[in-house]
Amino acid sequence: MAYDGVVQPGGRAAVRDLDELTIRKVSVGPMDNNAYLLTCRSSGDQLLVDAAADPQRLLDLVREGSGAARLDTVVTTHRHADHHGALESIVAVTGASVAAGAEDASALPVPVTRRLHDGDVLAVGHVALDVVALRGHTPGAVALAYREPEHARADDARPGRVHLFTGDSLFPGGPGRTETADDFRSLMRDLEDRVFARFPDDTWVYPGHGADTTLGAERGELPAWWQRGW
Repeated sequence: MAYDGVVQPGGRAAVRDLDELTIRKVSVGPMDNNAYLLTCRSSGDQLLVDAAADPQRLLDLVREGSGAARLDTVVTTHRHADHHGALESIVAVTGASVAAGAEDASALPVPVTRRLHDGDVLAVGHVALDVVALRGHTPGAVALAYREPEHARADDARPGRVHLFTGDSLFPGGPGRTETADDFRSLMRDLEDRVFARFPDDTWVYPGHGADTTLGAERGELPAWWQRGW
């Protein structure tokens, strides 16, 4: 089945096989949070984006990727509780290291191994993920960007395409919720400068809730987002 980015709570993971990386997406918890498991196809290293809820479902997901409870890193995209409700349990079982944006790290329920800043690089085995700080939804919110290699040949591959895991900073239809006008302006400026100005239209966006989108589908709406103020 082709990957379409749509998953049902409690349902099977949506799986995307790329040349270097396999991406698995599930929806967990009462707020239908998306969690993403990234598996390096050559080394078997694994990284989980947002241990949001339902630790048993997430452990099952980890085993789907590795055949065992092997998890090397958990990245928490931001401090809100619905994105780290299973973090303590997942770390206790797997021993995974924990990474989060520097400004949000102290709000998490476990010690953070690595505090992330804009421009940092995280490794999943032989695969590099660029850290993009998107300040506004929370002060330390981060996104992760993976670019397919130019030699990509998998069935679902597109050489040079970017895969962007945005947490709650970008959704189909607009930016994530912000508390103040200053926070909104901060997030919009970061989205414009660090996402839309940097990555092409075919960039695939994996948000913290709901269906996926692409930057091309959202780019033309930026003026409307500024005008409405959310």
